[in-house]
Parts: sequence; structure tokens; C-alpha cells
Amino acid sequence: MKKISIIILALATFIGCQNTSVEETPTLSINYTKIELDNGLDVIFHVDKSDPVVAVELMVHVGSAREKEGRTGFAHLFEHLLFLESENLGKGGLDKMSARIGGSGANGSTSRDRTNYLQTVPKDALEKMIWAEADKLGYFINTVTEPVLAKEKQVVKNEKRQSVDNRPYGHNQYVIGKNLYPKNHPYNWQVIGSLEDLQNATLQDVKDFYKKWYVPNNATLVLSGDIDIEQATKWVHKYFDEIPRGEEISPLEKRAGKVSEIKSLYYEDNFARVPQLTMVWPTVESYHPDSYALDVLSTYLSEGKSAPMNKVLIDQLKLTSYVSMFSWNSELAGELQLSVRAFNNQKLDAIKTGIEKAFELFEKEGISEKDLKRIKAGQETRFYESLSSVLGKGTNLASYNTYTGNPGFVSEDIKNTLSVTTKDVMRVYNTYLKNKNYVATSFVPKNSKELALDGAVLADVVEEKIVIGAEEDVQTKNGATYTKTPSSFNRGIEPPYGKKPTLAVPEVYQTNLENGLKIYGIENDEVPLIRFNITIEGGQLLESLDKLGVANLTAALLNKGTKNKTAQELEEAVQELGANIRVFGSKENITLSATTLAKNYNETLALVEEILLEPRFDSNEFELLKKATISNLRQQEANPNAIASNTYNELIYGKNNIRSKNTLGSLETVESITLEDLKLFYEKNISPSVAKLLVVGAISKDKLTSSLERLSKKWTSKEVLIPVDKSISAPTKPAVYFYDVPNAKQSVLQFGAPALAATDNDFYAATVMNYILGGGGFASRLTQELREGKGYTYGIRSGFSGTKATGTFTISSGVRSNVTLESSLLIKKILEEYPSTFSDKDLETTKSFLIKSNARAFETAGAKLRMLSNISSYNLKPDYIKSRENTVTNITKEEIKELAKKYVNPNKMIWLIVGDAETQLERMKELGYGDPILLNERQQTIKK
Repeated sequence: MKKISIIILALATFIGCQNTSVEETPTLSINYTKIELDNGLDVIFHVDKSDPVVAVELMVHVGSAREKEGRTGFAHLFEHLLFLESENLGKGGLDKMSARIGGSGANGSTSRDRTNYLQTVPKDALEKMIWAEADKLGYFINTVTEPVLAKEKQVVKNEKRQSVDNRPYGHNQYVIGKNLYPKNHPYNWQVIGSLEDLQNATLQDVKDFYKKWYVPNNATLVLSGDIDIEQATKWVHKYFDEIPRGEEISPLEKRAGKVSEIKSLYYEDNFARVPQLTMVWPTVESYHPDSYALDVLSTYLSEGKSAPMNKVLIDQLKLTSYVSMFSWNSELAGELQLSVRAFNNQKLDAIKTGIEKAFELFEKEGISEKDLKRIKAGQETRFYESLSSVLGKGTNLASYNTYTGNPGFVSEDIKNTLSVTTKDVMRVYNTYLKNKNYVATSFVPKNSKELALDGAVLADVVEEKIVIGAEEDVQTKNGATYTKTPSSFNRGIEPPYGKKPTLAVPEVYQTNLENGLKIYGIENDEVPLIRFNITIEGGQLLESLDKLGVANLTAALLNKGTKNKTAQELEEAVQELGANIRVFGSKENITLSATTLAKNYNETLALVEEILLEPRFDSNEFELLKKATISNLRQQEANPNAIASNTYNELIYGKNNIRSKNTLGSLETVESITLEDLKLFYEKNISPSVAKLLVVGAISKDKLTSSLERLSKKWTSKEVLIPVDKSISAPTKPAVYFYDVPNAKQSVLQFGAPALAATDNDFYAATVMNYILGGGGFASRLTQELREGKGYTYGIRSGFSGTKATGTFTISSGVRSNVTLESSLLIKKILEEYPSTFSDKDLETTKSFLIKSNARAFETAGAKLRMLSNISSYNLKPDYIKSRENTVTNITKEEIKELAKKYVNPNKMIWLIVGDAETQLERMKELGYGDPILLNERQQTIKK
């Protein structure tokens, strides 16, 4: 070891003292130990024994910025490759091991500047994970063969189709990058790369990239959680020490984007239904002194009723319902993006004029100390939230170490954030935005060029053509043949488990208020936060078919002011506390969700009482919400995923069943809804008799119940009758349905049938049965066959969706358009063979994952809230997880097979495809389920 440093970070010095005395400030620290191995690997340990879990993160300092022009997308391609196979883990690699050890599902991500690999595992699997991470870094590249590379190219290309090519406004960032950064700037291209570059990548290109960047002296390993540092250090040395150091890597030069003159570009988007204007200014890199003020500036200009952009564009001019503005700071450069999605048929020049007026308003009024304090309070809460899991802490430590060389930079980061002044905010506005050149993009619907900014020129975007048989058929089942890298010991032997962790089920308290409100809580003081939900049964189920959308609008309007506070005043009161309060509607409920610093709980609760019991029902806010909802519905009309979801529900439940309807409503019903409809819905249905409070955080049962005395007295109970669900049954024969979206680069598949309620005896057992079929991520047949075996898709999953009402069994995926039939046939084959091919090994993997993963079942506040939701919704015991363990332990292979035959029969399913009818409709006859039924009028083909 070259050096050892042990640092305790006391962050509370910088947090909270803005508003309270030091004595009132909760203590919080991140402790870490950092070592550097002789080969240059930085290793950071963080001890947190609150749960029997460990987060493991390997961060490599390579992103798309380290690529070469013409070979883009390599960093992201590697993120995929490193999960497949390494010399000693064998085929399936870390994904396969994760399923056995109860991991959270090995995952990773790639940015412009780094690639990270991360997951949370039970603490008894720590040595296994250290062994596996070392295998990635030192014993991987020999396993990459031509077939492996060919298949993974298809997977990554499918990810691009799903996240970019088949999505409204998906090409916007590509256009911005090409015009904000010079051609030779490493941010000129997108992280995901181009389809052409990915296809052209050679095996030698890949090996060269790995050998240059995937070296110990360019990586950080973080182990965070219930660990013994002395033992973990020994394991790190054992598995990592003999991996050789790579060539020295010089840091890249900081280079701002360059816009020598204003650039205005437009693009007619196949999937857009309303026009969108984006304006982007080059700014500064991460951790630059000005980056902190730019964060505050973007927040102040665009978030909340008092934001200048919202005052002008939403309230005064009524041109849009939503403005997005954010400061995006990366390692080498930064940018400030302002994006406005206008209402239907709105010319974007009016949006640009409104933006200019908002800037003038800001220049005139500036930002007040009160507003600055409000924004900083929100930053404080978000900081604590980022530390609420061992994985969150680990990622923070890895990021600071990667970019600054100092995991402890978090203290400097917080100090810089909280030291921003109002003068700083105005200064960075004048420095980077006022009268400065920018890039503007106008993304408009097809055949609507006239909506783009005047003078905008056509952006250069490459659209993929749909050609049957264009991609090679790849097959990687047999694995790679290679010579293993020599080692001083036998790395092929997987390390044993450590001591089995004890399953610690959180202690749950329950009580009722006099008004009937049921309370379920878990006290937890790991961080000084309290999260709670008030869930009121009913939601859309209480609507009539001619007033669809009333529940959603009622919930949304509750956010918009109270009897004594306007929408702006309410919003500012919440933000000044560093709290977050949101009311939203769903199919079965209206939910008020709140997060607050523990020290501000009473003030936050007082605002919650106002929202629930003294709604404002402001007519102007109501009209704005209606316009926003209608705009959202229009956007869904061209979004393949939204189309698939809405259409599938109608096919499952039938058009006259309320459960088949979009929770937003329809264009016709929303237009007809009045403010009186909302008031009537509120008066009839918002009652404690059908409500429950779920709370997790730094508050005791006694303090919680005493704090609710006023709410109990003021919120009077009334009878609310929840409708009984109409019975639905699975189809007796299969049928294929097709919804035409011309030029769709992927087909969205939704295959399934009505199945089970969560309260049915078979429900959890059926979920166990589905793990190997499609619920187990990379352990599942569907993923292994369609993604890993064929490269047809980026992701595919299956699952049961029941609540107290009967839900569905559904298989869903986005597959590349030219293999729509082939994907469907393969899914059909997997379903037909599943009952007879489910093996003893499958059963062992299922049991191992579902039992071992319970060690991390309750780590986060969100997980604890889900636990309380299950207990309260389905009348479960607080330790219901133990009965589920018994189900898993005792289930047999024969029971799995019977459940599969009963609930996943392909011959009794709806097969829905949303895609390009011109190239795919007729082919679907070959599925063998009769002629496909076209659900919409055949759309006119769009020629490029």
C-alpha cells in the first residue's frame, strides 16, 4: 500500500446552521477509510451496520469523453460487456452470481466521464463480490469473442432505439451536442454512440479500449455497509494486488462548449404531438466555483409558481404547462438547458418571446434572500436523501474520489453550495446567459415546420430504416473458448459465504385515530428525515365514465393552494421547510406523499392539514391543470409505450370497465369537467374512513400520535363506498392485435391475460414461479433468450400486477422492428416449454435469490413504506416476509409447473403489438393465432 488515510466527515457543521442553532442540528457523518494499492487502485471503505447488507461499487474513470470520433459508444458498450462473462465467473458472469446470492440485481451506468458497476448484497456475500469485481478488472477481456461482441452490439442498438429513436424528442440531445461542442470536443457525441459506429466496432478496437482504460490506476472500488474493514482489506489485497498497473493516464483538458453565433435548428419528430423549444448555453465544468450559483439560478428561474419562467409562460401567456431548466455540469464542461413543451399548435416564436420577458423580469427583480434560503433548504433535504442507503453513500464517495481524488470533498461541496449569495446568482446570469450566444432546437410534429422558430434550419438527424433481415442472426449460447490469464492462486474457486445474516424485520406499530384514520409506522433515525403517505382509497374507481379524469384533477388541484394560501404561497411555505409535499391520483387511491427534515415535521404536518382540509379550488389553477392534462393526453397519442399501456388495458378489461381507462381521462371528458365536479368529488370521497397514514423516519409512535390530535378532530369521517370490481376472465383462445405507429423503430409488445388478485392464495406462489420465467432479470428465461441469446431487445420482463382486485399476468418488451415476429415466436415457445423444462437448478436459483435477498428487503425508507403498504392493504402480519420465506422454502418443482400451466398459458392470452404496420402487420399471421386485428386506421406512411 502506498498510503492510508482515515477521515471522518462532519457535515452538520455546514448543514442546518443556516436556519437553526448548532445544538438543534442533527449530527450526521460519513466515515470512510481510503487505501491505495501498489497498482494504483483506490479502495474506500464505509461502515454502516444499520442493515446486514453491503453495497459494492466499481467506478472506472472512462466515459464517452475518452472515445474517438468514429468509434463512439464504446464506454457504454463496455458497461454491457462486463456483465456477461469473465474468466473465473464463467458465462452469465456477475448477473448469474447475483441471482444466487440475493443481490439487488447487478447494474451499471455510463456518463460522459465515468462508468460504474454497482449492487447491494447481503453481507455474507462480500468476499464473493470482491472476487467478482477483481475478475472484471483483471480477468475479463479474453472472454470477448466475435459472437459475443456481435450480440451485445444488437442489445446496445436496441437500447438506443428504445431510449432515443422510438421516443418523442429523443434526438434532441444529439442535435444539441453536435452544435454546442466543436467536432473535436469529446462531448460532441452522445454517450450511447451511433448505430453506425457500434456496428463498425472490431474485436481489436474493443480489446485496445479495455487495455487502455480498464486498469487499476484508473478505477475506484467502494465497499459500503456492514463490513469489517480489516477483513475486507485482506480480501481486497488477495484478489486485486496482482492485477497489473496500466499506462499512466493524463487528465483531459477542461474545455467549454463554443457557440460563436446563435444557432437555431428544427426537426419534424415522428413521435411528437406538441412542439418543444430548447435553448442551451455553454457554461462551466463540475465543481467550478460558478457551478453552484448556476444550480441555484436554474432552480429559481424555472421551479415553482414564483419562478419568472412560470409566471410569464404559464400564468400570464398560458403557452405551456411545464418549463424545465437545469444546469448540467460534467467533468470537462457544462451547459444550462431551458426546455419548454408548448400547447398544441403553438408557434415557438411566442415561447421564445415569453422566455425573453421572463429574463427581463428576473433582471428587474433579481433573487431575494428568502428565495435563496428556500432553495438551499431543498438542497439540504435532497442531500440527506442521497445518503439514505449504503449504495447512495458509496456512489457519493466513489464520485468525489474519481473527479477530485478526495472522497472527503463532500464537505467542500456542501460548503460551496450553502455559500452561494444572491449576488453570485445574478453574476452568473450576466456572465453566461445575458446577451450570450446559444443553441436553440425546435422539435415539432410531422408536417408542422411552420411551428418552429422563424429562420431555423433543418437539423441533421440520421433515421434508421426498417429492413427485414438487416441484422445478422447471433448465437452465443456455447460460450467463449480462451486461455485463462495466469494467477498465483486458483481464481476459478468461488469464495464461500460468510456468516449468514439475521433477518431483521423492522418493528411496526399500529393504531387508529378517533376519526377512523389507520396508522402504520416504523421508527428509524439513520438520517434526520421523516417520510409519510396518507393514502385515501377510491381514486379513479369512484369516477363515472363520462367524467373520467376527475380524481386525477382533484388530487392535482389540492397541490395548488389552500383557503389561506395561494398556490405560490403554499409552494413557498413547503420549500422554506426543505420539505416536499405532493398529492396525486391513481387507479385505486388518492395519495398525499410528504418528505421533511425531522426538525420541521410539525410545520410540515400543519401544511398537510391545510392541503387536505382547506383546499382552495382556485379557478385559474383549475383551468391551467386542464390544459396541462389535455396536452399530456395529446403527447400520449404518439408515444408507443403509452399507446401500448392504454390499449392493453382496454383489451384486458373491456371498454366499459373503469379499470380499462387512462387515469388522466380522455380529451373529451377532461374538456367537459368543471370545477364543481372536483368540489363534489372531494366532498363525497376524501374521508378518513377509507384512509391510512404510513410513516417511516426519525419520529416515535408517541410523538406521531400526539401530533395528529388536531387532524383527528378537524377531519371528520363520512361513509365512502368503494365500487365492487366487475369480474374479468382470461380469454379462452388467443388473439393478436396490432396498433399502427408508422416508422416505429421498435415494436412494443404487451402479451398477457387477467390472472390474480394480491389477496389470492396463489398470488405469491405465482410470483415465485415467475422468477425464472421473466421476473428475475438476467436470471430469467425471457431475458436470456431474447436479449442475451438473440440480441432482439434491450429488456423484457413478466409479472403479476394484482391488488385487492384481479390483476394481470403480462409480458412486456420493446424489440427491434424487424424481428417483431421472431421475438413473438420465441416468447410463445418459451411459454409453451416452461412447465416441462423448469429444472431442479431453476428451483435452487429461485429459492436462493428470494430467501437471501430478504437481508436487504427493508434497507431504505421507500422499502419500509412499501412494507407498510402491503401490511395495511392486504391485512398481513408485520412479519409476513417470514411466511413468504416458508412459501419459497417449501415450494416444489411440481407446484411451479402447475402454476405455470394455470396462469401463463400462451393459448389463452392477448398478444398486442404496437409498431410499424407497413412492415410488420402481415408477418404476424405466422404467429399461428389467426389474422392480426388492426386496432386503428392504417396510418399514412411517412417518407423521409
